[in-house]
Amino acid sequence: MTTSWLVTGLGVLVSLLGWYLTPNAWGYGIFGFGLAHIVLGLLDMFREPVRKH
Repeated sequence: MTTSWLVTGLGVLVSLLGWYLTPNAWGYGIFGFGLAHIVLGLLDMFREPVRKH
């Protein structure tokens, strides 16, 4: 669960960086990269843990 929060938090920080750079083409790419991390972090929170027998 901690990893999910770290990925989501990193996504928020990267998205904010991209938001401030948005007039530039790099800004849009960085913003999308951050949003992808937010989505993946949130999806990982709802995933069932892997059970080892």
